Amino acid sequence: MTAVLTRRSEQRLSEPAPGDEEFIYLLNGAAAAPDHGRLRPWRWILLRGADREPLAARLAQEAAQEATAEEREQIARKALRAPLKALLVFSPVTGPKVPEWEQLAATSSMAYGLMLLLHVRGYGSIWRTGRLCESTAAAELLGLRPGERLLGSLDIGTPDRSSGPPVRRERDDVADRVSCFTA
Repeated sequence: MTAVLTRRSEQRLSEPAPGDEEFIYLLNGAAAAPDHGRLRPWRWILLRGADREPLAARLAQEAAQEATAEEREQIARKALRAPLKALLVFSPVTGPKVPEWEQLAATSSMAYGLMLLLHVRGYGSIWRTGRLCESTAAAELLGLRPGERLLGSLDIGTPDRSSGPPVRRERDDVADRVSCFTA
């Protein structure tokens, strides 16, 4: 309960971020999320350091028609703001009798589990979508296969704790969101 109520989307992230081995260790735990058929309809692409720059350049270049030079620079900076940019690719599996929506739900559950595990480990993260998810240039650069789509990025690093530890979230009363059926 503490992890769930203290996890926050962290805007300012710096080094260190988990290394590949630690990321995979945490992902192994997150992959225990409900997944009908154990299809694992997802994959991650990790970008660190200078490896983030081609993505930043592609996103900025793709916006050239609609954005000013200053806006394109801001778009590029956004792709570089976390030490680890973990891109989540949804790869629905065709054939089994598991509908795509259920595979997407499994993927989302796994991603949230990973965010909780990162938080417990002392890392911060924030889920990012927007332009990145709609970018054909990014999809091409990252080698997305037919039928795959980029769901977003999990920006990961060490959170700025200059303002103190995370504040425990107030639990909302959600009783009005529950009903009990009786026949």
